[in-house]
Amino acid sequence: MKKHISMILIFVLVATALVGCGGGAKLNDGTYEGEADGHNDTLKVSVEVKDGKIADVQVTEHSESDGFADEALEQIPGNIVEKNSTDVDAIAGATVTSNAIKEAVNKALEQAK
Repeated sequence: MKKHISMILIFVLVATALVGCGGGAKLNDGTYEGEADGHNDTLKVSVEVKDGKIADVQVTEHSESDGFADEALEQIPGNIVEKNSTDVDAIAGATVTSNAIKEAVNKALEQAK
């Protein structure tokens, strides 16, 4: 009896692990726009999807403060492309801008599903 229970638990654990590795929905190729509230005003992005992956992220419009947001505006888009995900760390000192970029990209990617 203990063997059967152990086998069932192992099966459930393996099945759960495989489902977790399945990834998200495939993205349709194209260029998509998204926006979110930044620190000072609306921040807009353009996201290019190629071969089902995030190929490029550009911040196309923002009113973020020079000096404070520069690092986030420069690094977050590239980090998103590199990881093919918006699950990237925010830039210290520019958390609101970092999160706005990630939120805007997520909104753009919703259109790609």
